[in-house]
Formats: sequence, structure tokens, C-alpha cells
Amino acid sequence: MTAFRTLDDAGSLKGKRVLLRVDLNVPMEGSRVTDATRIERVVPTIREIADQGGKVVLLAHFGRPKGKREPKDSLAPVVPALSEALGRPVAFAEDCVGEAAKAAVAALKDGEVLLLENTRYHAGEEKNDPAFTDALAENGDIYVNEAFSAAHRAHASTEGLAHRLPAYAGRLMQAELDALTKGLEAPARPVIAIVGGAKVSSKIDLLQNLVAKVDMLVIGGGMANTFLHAQGKAVGKSLCEKDLAETATRILKAADEARCRVILPDDAVVASEFKANAAHETVPVDAVPESGMILDAGPSSVKTIEAAIDEAATLVWNGPLGAFELTPFDAATVAAARHAAERTKAGKLVSVAGGGDTVAALNHAGAGESFSYVSTAGGAFLEWLEGKELPGVEALRAKG
Repeated sequence: MTAFRTLDDAGSLKGKRVLLRVDLNVPMEGSRVTDATRIERVVPTIREIADQGGKVVLLAHFGRPKGKREPKDSLAPVVPALSEALGRPVAFAEDCVGEAAKAAVAALKDGEVLLLENTRYHAGEEKNDPAFTDALAENGDIYVNEAFSAAHRAHASTEGLAHRLPAYAGRLMQAELDALTKGLEAPARPVIAIVGGAKVSSKIDLLQNLVAKVDMLVIGGGMANTFLHAQGKAVGKSLCEKDLAETATRILKAADEARCRVILPDDAVVASEFKANAAHETVPVDAVPESGMILDAGPSSVKTIEAAIDEAATLVWNGPLGAFELTPFDAATVAAARHAAERTKAGKLVSVAGGGDTVAALNHAGAGESFSYVSTAGGAFLEWLEGKELPGVEALRAKG
């Protein structure tokens, strides 16, 4: 991954104050962390810097305090879970700039770890304010960005600092960028994209970008109904954005011009109500009853998707193929995910997936761990799929 500066380019870290931007925006119940996944994923980079004698100064946001000191958005309750995951003490400073931060950083010995308070307690963070960025930079000798999930934001701690200090990608950021390069920027072909979810309206940019970049595009979930409607098929009571029929037609035309094969369901699992284990039947997509609601792709559609995956060398996946949170309408998502996982394990497929529902769906299928890479970045992953430049990533590009 030569396009970005990484820790390998940073030289000796001994005695250096390393400002490490991490994502600690973890779910909490009271003062207890209920899911430590994001903490666990940054542990290797923290350890690597500390073990080299670097002074690790962690920068992070929590919640949306919008420049106000909201006690519920303090990072202090995260410290015990972070310390436990690291297996070493973590100091805490009650501010990320000013005297409190300065004193806490000055007290650090080589190899020690300090977490500074929520960067979003200051309005200058989200405004990428130069004076606030300078105040953050005073406490570091180098800057390392480990928060791909916040890389689509041009904030002081995600983008501004990269222009004030020598800047590098952390190991998690590096893995994410490696995976994304293999997924779309320089992929092994043929490339298949699976895009699902409820609404076309939230993924127009994504679909328009993908048809120009991939060889096959599977459209599933509620958004497939809008495309079926655009083709003149009746979709009953199914979720369908009928006002976007023209947009769907335009995307299909662009795909045709780009020689991208679009795969829509040819059969559907239909129920009369949206609930788990509702009475259901499988019908061809041109025979959906008026009172019917499409809740999943049918077995014929799944076979077509699996055959397309077999043709591909690279898979990019965002969004479920049906109402996966309701049994038995998870069947298509589970089958396709497991099939992709098997192809990946056999060394025949590079599989990259991301987005909130996608992670949950793949984990539900027991397939997530077998994918080449599963991004937990949400918005940043989607903006990358849309072909947008991510400010926090661009700032790490090697110059020259």
C-alpha cells in the first residue's frame, strides 16, 4: 500500500509524543461499555507505539455534544474498558487542549498511554478551526490516524492535524485502505457488487458510481422493488419508492452502457404482514399479489446470485438482500453470505463488506469472520463506495 504513509515510514518512536486519533464511540449502558469491538480493534496499534517507547496520546470523539461539555458524552467511562483491553494502565485528562492536556502529556513516560477528553467538547473540532488544530498539535510530535470511520469528516483531529505534524496511517487504517484498494480501486476482475437495503434514495450516488466500476451488480432488499416497479412489474404492498422509477431506469441504462450486468430478483418471498414467521409464499416477481409484501429474494434468485459470485474474483457488499432481522426472511442474505464466505476461504474470492446493517447481517449468517475484510466504518465506507474523496484519508497520501 505505497500510496499512503504508514507507521513503517515513521522511523523511531522512542520518546516521541504520538497523537493517535482513534474511534472510541462505543455503545454504553450507564457507565459500562456494552460492545468493546472498536476498542479491541485499535489495541494493536496502541501497543506497537507504546512497545517502541512512544508516548501514546489518544484523541477521540464521543456522541454529538456540538461544542458543549455534556457529562453524558465524556470519554472517562471508556477508560476501564480500554485499560482492560490493553492490559496496561491508561491515564485520563479532563480536556484535549489547554493546561489539563499539557500537564497530562508532560507527565507521560516512554511507553505510557493517555486518553484526552472528547475532542467534540470544542466547537473548533467539527469546524476544523486552525487555532484549535494548533492547540491539539502542541501536545504531539507526530500524528497517526487510526479512525477510518471518521475519515469522511474534515475535522481538526481527523484532517487538520495531518497538515500540522508528520502524519501516518495506523495499522487498522492501513488494513482498511488495503482492503478498499483491493475492493474497487485496483481489484482483481471480474468484480461483483451486492447492494441491498430498504431505499434507493439513500444509495443513488453509490449505485451510479458502482455501475461504472463493477462487472456485475446485484440489487436486493427493498430497493430492488423500486427497480422492479420501474420495469413495469407490480410489487403489491411492498416497500417501493415509486417516485424514483425514472432514477432507477437511468441507473439501469448507465449500467447497460458500461457493460455492467445488473441482477435483480426473479422470484420473491411474499407475506401479507411485516413480522417474523408471517405466513408467506414464493412467487415469480411478475406474479406478486396485490396484498403481498416482498420480504426476501427467492431460491431461484439466490442461485443466480451464487452463480454470479462464482464468476467473480472480487466482491464488494453493502446491505442485506431481504428483511434479514425477521425469520425466515433472512434466507437469501444468509445463503449468499455463506456462499461468498466459502469462496473466500477457498482462496477464490476477495470479499470486502461494510455498513451497519451489512456487518449485522454477515454476523447473523456466521460469515463475517470468513470475509477478506469487514469494515465497521459505516458512513466513511459508504462515501468511499460512492467514489467520494475522504478528507482524513487524502491527508495521509504520500506526497510526490
